[in-house]
Amino acid sequence: MKLSICTISFRHHLHSIDQLAQFAKTQGFQGIELWGVHAKNLADELHYGADWLSSYGLKTSMLSDYLPLEAPVSVMMAETERLSSLARRWGTNKIRTFVGKKGSSDTSTKEREELIFRLRMLCDYLESKGQYLLVETHPNTLTDNLPSTMQLLEETNHSSLRVNFDVLHIWESGMDPIVAMKQLRPYISHFHFKNIASRAQLGVFAPYNVYAAAGSREGMVPLFEGAVDYGEFLAEVDSNMEVDASLEWFGANVKSVLAKDVQEVKKAVQLVQI
Repeated sequence: MKLSICTISFRHHLHSIDQLAQFAKTQGFQGIELWGVHAKNLADELHYGADWLSSYGLKTSMLSDYLPLEAPVSVMMAETERLSSLARRWGTNKIRTFVGKKGSSDTSTKEREELIFRLRMLCDYLESKGQYLLVETHPNTLTDNLPSTMQLLEETNHSSLRVNFDVLHIWESGMDPIVAMKQLRPYISHFHFKNIASRAQLGVFAPYNVYAAAGSREGMVPLFEGAVDYGEFLAEVDSNMEVDASLEWFGANVKSVLAKDVQEVKKAVQLVQI
């Protein structure tokens, strides 16, 4: 299992990308998941990219953004081309996005068909660049539950469409993450690991709150101290397959929490392999 930090975890911190790379290296991570806005803001700093990151023994595991699927096609494709270029520069072939701005039950058949049409366009373009589009399992999107996610994969029917499996959000949907993982496994190219103290506190991850500097962080807990049983989940991850995962932390004490969690994940994975 290859583990990454998410640069989004440091969105409200005054740390340079150099400091984040040094931290990731020191704590035994294998890569970074680069937030799209960070990649865009580093675009003019030409010495930053895959070669620079490899000097720390790290790779970019994924470029995570929010492609504008509802925008005019010209705007959507221009943004996709921009992110594709940045992904090449950073040495990753994975671009993460959300699908839609409403939950699957609130999306009409016509709206769904349009989103699927847009996804095929994006996948066609990224395929020509040797890249993959990863749709994240996330509330208030078309992949907010397992049936809708499976349906989306079947409807799009494209080899460049993959899944970023967010364990917590799958659990939030009411589905057992282990059951969902086994069904989605052929499509999964990345995992997000995070946890919550209780189901009643899941609202803390709502975008309006989690991206706000003054937003509540109540209920956010280290990976092995929450309602989702990561020990059980990691025991079911196929150790014979290459697994990329990011520790996605939005709370306080980011460095100390990530430093602890990465060691706990490695310990859990090693126990499974023994």
